[in-house]
Amino acid sequence: MSRIIFISHDGECHEAAISDGKSLMQIATSHGVPGIDGDCGGVCACGTCHVILDPLWFDRVGPSAIDEEQMLGMTPERQTTSRLACQVTVSADMDGMTVRLPEFQM
Repeated sequence: MSRIIFISHDGECHEAAISDGKSLMQIATSHGVPGIDGDCGGVCACGTCHVILDPLWFDRVGPSAIDEEQMLGMTPERQTTSRLACQVTVSADMDGMTVRLPEFQM
């Protein structure tokens, strides 16, 4: 089974099965990962699904769009590998990908 690993700011791990074609946000919310709210339903309008990708995976998920960059620009804990989970589409070849949650999303 392919999986994604979500790690909270305090180090708690949550593994979730990959569903091809779903977003990281959809996978996290369907698996009850704390800290990923997705208040806007995945339309890149709220920033409540901010994640920090492992640098090894950042380039593999593709670039962020202008609207995502604008939303991330308002995020106080933005890092160089930050993305909005609603904008990252998952595929089976992402097995083992690790994403971290920022402190303010606990």
